[in-house]
Amino acid sequence: MTHRDLPPPPPPLPTPRRPSYPPQPQPRPQTWYQAPVTPPGRRAARLQLAGAALVGAVAGFTASRLAANARAYCDAGWEAGGKFELSFEMLFLVPGCAVLALVLALLTRRLPLAVRAVPILAALAAVVVWYFAVSGTLDGYPGDSGLCGPDNVPPWWPAWLPS
Repeated sequence: MTHRDLPPPPPPLPTPRRPSYPPQPQPRPQTWYQAPVTPPGRRAARLQLAGAALVGAVAGFTASRLAANARAYCDAGWEAGGKFELSFEMLFLVPGCAVLALVLALLTRRLPLAVRAVPILAALAAVVVWYFAVSGTLDGYPGDSGLCGPDNVPPWWPAWLPS
């Protein structure tokens, strides 16, 4: 018998694949009635971003109402309290503060959790004080309530804060 008369050799057997280490969990099949599964870290990050945007929107609304109350107290502005004109500024102030807080939350996400809110709250407090100083106190406007001085700063506003 020669080598030409022999049958061909069998194909090599497949080698089994080794499982990866550490073993990866298999994803659950999703049914039509289940919500998509999101990792807990992503859910917490989304909640933090939504909370920052909400705090920013509240700060913008607070700044607008604070300026309106100061104008109404001192009787300064186009109308009593300037609520009509300040409501148009609120259309930009509330979303602007929410976006500012959201951007700051994205920029500070690498900081420790206890420190993360400090720059956001400091920036929003600066915006509220700045907006009060610019729109809430109309310097030189002839207010006739008799409760404020010529600078139209109400007496309830702290003297150590700029106005």
